[in-house]
Amino acid sequence: MQIKQLLKFILIPFGIALLFAGLFFQGGDAQSPPFQATAIPTRDPLVEPTLPANPTQADRGAQVYWLSCLPCHGDLGQGLTDEFRATYPEEEQDCWKSGCHGKNPYDSGFTLPKTIPAVIGDTTLAKFSTAAQLNAYIRVAMPFWKPGSLSEADVWEATAFILRENKLWDDTRDLDTSIAADVAIPRAAFLTPVVSPESTEAQGRNRALGWVIIAGALAALFILLFILKKTGNTTKI
Repeated sequence: MQIKQLLKFILIPFGIALLFAGLFFQGGDAQSPPFQATAIPTRDPLVEPTLPANPTQADRGAQVYWLSCLPCHGDLGQGLTDEFRATYPEEEQDCWKSGCHGKNPYDSGFTLPKTIPAVIGDTTLAKFSTAAQLNAYIRVAMPFWKPGSLSEADVWEATAFILRENKLWDDTRDLDTSIAADVAIPRAAFLTPVVSPESTEAQGRNRALGWVIIAGALAALFILLFILKKTGNTTKI
């Protein structure tokens, strides 16, 4: 009898303690906010870049590039690659199909070249020696669909942006005619030589002339050997 009373004395308080403990931990779990993973926003390559509070010339050039250069030269200056075109709406990804920018473009449209070069990267801009040359080219030849339509400020801003992205300009001051000729683009070593049709034809003529000379020399050698052989036979007789 005493043992039963002792067990009741021990087990009842123990059960009550377990009950309160369960309620305590359940309440603690209820109050703790559930864990939520932070979603990393996906970069949209076609969204207009935002300006900082105090934009530099190159910062403004990023917007000029976005509006007038990005559609062809890519969001990262990589050129019109397959990967970049995949960011366009599906119906616009084939830039060279008829009715878009192929042989038969839409009204007031234009035909794109098959290859559009990158403008940002270690081997780009090789045909320009200075910022002044790059600026002059952009001024008269870009954008491709409406050359010469950019304002003077836009051209300088785009030039500054492209040079900064190539780590060729520190963007600590505005780029202009007074210093552009002194800003070097030391990438001539990556320039692919352009072979003109005239030089190709000249090489062909020189190659043909070389074969004629070789054939003539062999013919002369054969004739000389023939004469020597005949002379030897005559001497023996």
